Amino acid sequence: MAKMKIGHKAAIAVAAIVLTVAAIAAAWVMPYIYDTAGVRVMVHVRPGMDGKALCDTLQAYCSDGFARRTAKVLSWLDVDLSARCGAYEIKPTDNPIAAARKIRNREQTPVRFTFGNLRLKEQFARRAEQQLMMSQDEIAALLGDSATCAAYGKNPATIVNILLPDTYEVYWNVPPRGLLDRLHGYYLQFWNDDRTARARALGLTPDEVQVLASIVEEESAKADEYGKIARLYLNRIERGIPLQADPTVKFAIGDFSIRRITRAMLEVQSPYNTYLHTGLPPGPIRLASKQAIDAVLNAPRHNYLYMCAKEDFSGYHNFTASYSQHLANARRYQAELNRRNIK
Repeated sequence: MAKMKIGHKAAIAVAAIVLTVAAIAAAWVMPYIYDTAGVRVMVHVRPGMDGKALCDTLQAYCSDGFARRTAKVLSWLDVDLSARCGAYEIKPTDNPIAAARKIRNREQTPVRFTFGNLRLKEQFARRAEQQLMMSQDEIAALLGDSATCAAYGKNPATIVNILLPDTYEVYWNVPPRGLLDRLHGYYLQFWNDDRTARARALGLTPDEVQVLASIVEEESAKADEYGKIARLYLNRIERGIPLQADPTVKFAIGDFSIRRITRAMLEVQSPYNTYLHTGLPPGPIRLASKQAIDAVLNAPRHNYLYMCAKEDFSGYHNFTASYSQHLANARRYQAELNRRNIK
């Protein structure tokens, strides 16, 4: 009887120990299960990042406990962060285990890569470096490489035509060539059979349409004028009249801040100077928007050959088919430039 009592007491003691250990374990494990990020965070795992750096990154958005536990789980799983470069979205309801699992399994979240009002491919390269895990030198080198350009059916002057301003979803760690491949795919989708046929009807290639669209877009900040300006230049091209587009002179000089084109500027030697050379320049003078491209493709018919900024500085232009009327429009505009002391 005494032995039974001793055995019973031992069982109770063992059970108590088990329960205590279980309680301790539960108290230790629970935070890994029930502690959540509380906010939506995009974690960028960069080259050379270690657990401490990741913890520091998370602490900027989440609680210290969540950050430390996520780093610990990754450490227990022996995850090599240098092989997990990318952007990972941590949701508000994710616990440390879920957050660590995403990184371990390379479950990246696409990021939004946006570029719009850009003129030069160097500016595009800088924008890519700012938003993605790549250096501007890498992608700028590709955009200037003849072999790379040829792979897309372009040359270093026209390669920017595949860079259609928009917002795209890509992986943050996409390599430079992978990014160009992706953008080229969108470019091919944009230039569908209908747009290609419209370009052909104008007697232009898609590249030439984008060159013209880039000039149109530089000529006016008023989108409702794009079509009218495009047709004016198409009229000039059809008649063999030089485009005489001031923005091409600014591009040739390399200074878009110029507010007044002088006679000396019109003599600058460059294939982009449309005062000296008939027809379109060899490449676009900016990244033409889809809106400007479609304005060229759908340009309404008219007989205008001349345009001059309105003297009220509204941003709109006076259009005419008469050279004498154009000169009168130009005199009014020049007089207003003088009145405002714009050199």
